[in-house]
Amino acid sequence: MTMSGYSGSEPLSRTAALDANASGRAAPVSQSHRLRSGGLIDRQSPLQFSFDGKTMTGYAGDTLASALVANGVKLVARSFKYHRPRGIMTAGSEEPSALVEMRTGARREPNTRATTAELYDRLMANSQNRWPSLRRDFMSINSLLAPIFVAGFYYKTFMWPAKFWETVYEPMIRRAAGLGKSAELPDPDHYDKAWAHCDVLVVGGGSAGLSAALAAGRAGARVILCEEDSRVGGRLLSDGGDIDGMHAADWLRRATDELASLPNVRVMTRTALFGVYDGGVYAALERVNDHVAVPGPHQVRQRVWRIVARRSVVTAGAIERPIVFPGNDRPGVMMASAVRTYVNRFAAMPGRRVALFTNNDDGWRTVEAIQRAGGEIAAVVDPRGRAPAKYQAVAGLRDVRVLTGGVSDVKRGVDGVRSIVVTGRNGLTQQIEADCLAVSGGWNPNVGLSCFHRGKPVWRDAIAAFVPGDAPRGMTTAGAANGEFSLGACLRDGHAAGVAAAAECGAAGNAGEAAEACDDIYAISPLWQVKAKGKAFVDFQHDVTASDVTLAQREGFESVEHLKRYTTLGMATDQGKTSNVNGLAIMAEATGRTIPETGTTIYRPPYAPVAIGALAGHHRDENFHAWRLTPSHHWAAELGAVFVDTGLWKRAQWYPKPGEKDWLESVTREVLSVRNSVGFCDVSTLGKVDVLGPDAGTFLDRVYINTFSSLAVGKARYGLMLREDGIVMDDGTTSRLAEDHYFLTTTTAKAGPVMQHLEFCRQVLWPDLDVQLTSATDQWAQFSIAGPKTRDLLQAVIEPSEDLSNEGFPFMGAREVKLRGGIVARLFRISFSGEMAFEMSVPACYGEALARNLMIAGKPFGVTPYGTEALGVMRIEKGHVAGPELNGTTTADDLGLGKMMSKKKDFIGRVMAGREALTAPNRQVVVGVKPVDPVRRLRSGAHVVPKGVIPGPETDQGYVTSVCFSPVLAQWIGLALVERGRGRFGEIVRIHDPLRSEDYEAEICNPVFYDPEGVRQRG
Repeated sequence: MTMSGYSGSEPLSRTAALDANASGRAAPVSQSHRLRSGGLIDRQSPLQFSFDGKTMTGYAGDTLASALVANGVKLVARSFKYHRPRGIMTAGSEEPSALVEMRTGARREPNTRATTAELYDRLMANSQNRWPSLRRDFMSINSLLAPIFVAGFYYKTFMWPAKFWETVYEPMIRRAAGLGKSAELPDPDHYDKAWAHCDVLVVGGGSAGLSAALAAGRAGARVILCEEDSRVGGRLLSDGGDIDGMHAADWLRRATDELASLPNVRVMTRTALFGVYDGGVYAALERVNDHVAVPGPHQVRQRVWRIVARRSVVTAGAIERPIVFPGNDRPGVMMASAVRTYVNRFAAMPGRRVALFTNNDDGWRTVEAIQRAGGEIAAVVDPRGRAPAKYQAVAGLRDVRVLTGGVSDVKRGVDGVRSIVVTGRNGLTQQIEADCLAVSGGWNPNVGLSCFHRGKPVWRDAIAAFVPGDAPRGMTTAGAANGEFSLGACLRDGHAAGVAAAAECGAAGNAGEAAEACDDIYAISPLWQVKAKGKAFVDFQHDVTASDVTLAQREGFESVEHLKRYTTLGMATDQGKTSNVNGLAIMAEATGRTIPETGTTIYRPPYAPVAIGALAGHHRDENFHAWRLTPSHHWAAELGAVFVDTGLWKRAQWYPKPGEKDWLESVTREVLSVRNSVGFCDVSTLGKVDVLGPDAGTFLDRVYINTFSSLAVGKARYGLMLREDGIVMDDGTTSRLAEDHYFLTTTTAKAGPVMQHLEFCRQVLWPDLDVQLTSATDQWAQFSIAGPKTRDLLQAVIEPSEDLSNEGFPFMGAREVKLRGGIVARLFRISFSGEMAFEMSVPACYGEALARNLMIAGKPFGVTPYGTEALGVMRIEKGHVAGPELNGTTTADDLGLGKMMSKKKDFIGRVMAGREALTAPNRQVVVGVKPVDPVRRLRSGAHVVPKGVIPGPETDQGYVTSVCFSPVLAQWIGLALVERGRGRFGEIVRIHDPLRSEDYEAEICNPVFYDPEGVRQRG
């Protein structure tokens, strides 16, 4: 927020300030602190809300905080560590204390800032971090234990006895951690992501931001103005002033109307910029429907914007900082600017008798605001000892009591401030009755956004604050964010920044002149801390005190980064917006250094909290990632298939039938149908690559361990490719359809990586080869048709002239065939099931039709569609390796495929595969395992250890990779990776499963459980 603005109301008489009547009609009795007129609220639109179950009223235009102030509520929260009573401290997104739990049920949201939550009808809010109630919090006993809960106490306290850590200390800490309670139900709201591009991005809609947007917009640049508030204006909405000879409200209205009329300008309210990234990319959160109870139909609650801007002008304003003194966290202690905001913008009086503690001229604005609203100033405590020249007349006219010294304590009742104790320069104290204390320790320019690229802010003595240093490329700062604290300077600085940014983007139109306003002098006498007895808080959200900072220094944590982590200063959800500089000042004094010598911590996004749901957008639940459907998906869904996510694909896992009690019964039926008759499975998800060109064979020879250049046209061959380090990358079959045309298939999981690998080889390693690659995965629907009656089924769908006999179409044959009806298909005699099988490919648009026709033609043979579970069962029975065995650690020899490695040619991974560790005799290799007890269920992931030894890392010899129940063998079987496994067939080992607390014996055996001679697949 910038530091100058419009109050939105005329001065009120002192006697009428808190009248019960508003606009000629009775106001709700609960609004005891609502001014009878003024503010930017809509008194014609009363709203009902509740806080901790108590029903109250407010108006449209209120925030939850302003409505609570208007209702006289001061106690709204309990602090994190000590459970001290806390109230509303600020009026913006920097609020560290007034965190509440909003909404209920699935929409419950903890840690919501009451200062930014717009009021809506039937809003429900609750205090948090208290039990049993806010007023009587049992955990406030922690304040009595303060000597224990000092900085770093968890490093020192929970050390002994060691066995208590897991059983006592950690559970206790976890129960005490956190502030609110998140919803336990799925979020019913939707979130969105959007992209925008512009020439000039203006961050912040105060006087400087409006001036910059007007200048850049008039010049012809494409402008986006982001403002986190529900309306633009910044401090113009609270602090009044005259611009171009008119009231600030009129100028603000004229400026917003002009911006709305410019087609090249977009004003985005309720939008907070939270990240600055490389290449002129910015991230912003738009609170689209946070100001209503439930978003409308088809509307999102929040939207994350990625904005790409050629130039940016950051006019994010400045944040008023508190002064550190005992009792500065009490309900009723507020920032002076926040008091003015509640009085002028929201027509709510934070207290009837207000005291002010300020070390700068700007704090005196609060005196004027309170008196205009009819309130009483109890006293002004100013270490400088007198009122600034501008306010001396006001102070004298109103008989304001001005005291020298500082506030050294705050006395409280149940609900907040009752009086303050002032200690003068002479050490004498006096107690002053007040129910609100407004504090102003100066202003800190908002440097966060300008430091997200590791830029370092620069200290400026004149304002006792850091200002932006090296900003990210293309970014400038202006207004209060740049250390310019007068209204006139903000307008000029913003206008100049807007003109320059537009010019750098090539927009040279007439930007007009900067608006004119007075340049009030901002004078400050730095006062960081009032040293007195009692807890003086630096970080209000994490309960970090001044003594914690000095303790950190005494214990050697002088670096600001160490200070931050040891004390948790600045690590809360507000990221230390009101506390960091005060903490640095106290550390600087303790170490005898200046504040700039002490330095600042690293600034990182996000600038303000962002919900994970907003970052995810639509990518949640079934839309967590994009998904792909097989050509037969809708047909499979009609049959009631259960689907499983395989990468991005949704594949049919099994096809349950009525009366089947579980998945195992369905899968067993499917497997037996294939073994005894015929079935088919959609395998379209396999990666498919057309390899074409005169050098296609040579290319494949170099990427596979076996030879493909000698493969005859019309034949297929199983292949294995290695990574450069000699580890298996993928396997699959490759068919030669013509002299210069190969059709390569990959596993489903590796389709993308293999295509990337092949293109790298073609373009980088061997650019001299005349070969082209085309991904054809989506072009072909492919079905595996398996079982003894496969030929019978195929003959019913293929032209009778096609010879499918062993002689006419031998095992591993591949060629095009014509289907009945004239469609040309590719047919491959390949078996993954161990049965006689073919794989048929048709153009993807015919995939569903082929599935339906296979069902019709196969009805006389009892054809059964089967899913991935049955496919997996049959591949385990046959001993085929798949993903669990191709796990990124196995070699060709580990998989039993070492003999495929050609010794007559070079290929990727050949040399590295010969390393000693990859050829060691004790490597884990693929074997079969089956429990000694036939009814025992085998589990994947279980460890293999020798029989009779204690399981442990020293005795572990491998693990089970794949398991299934074999309908053919009527027992559970599996594949495993076991040390020296091929020489141990028949050995009984121990299967140890610590996760499921299972131990049993199993036999190591040949991995080929079914038809080891291969008779059936060649039949």
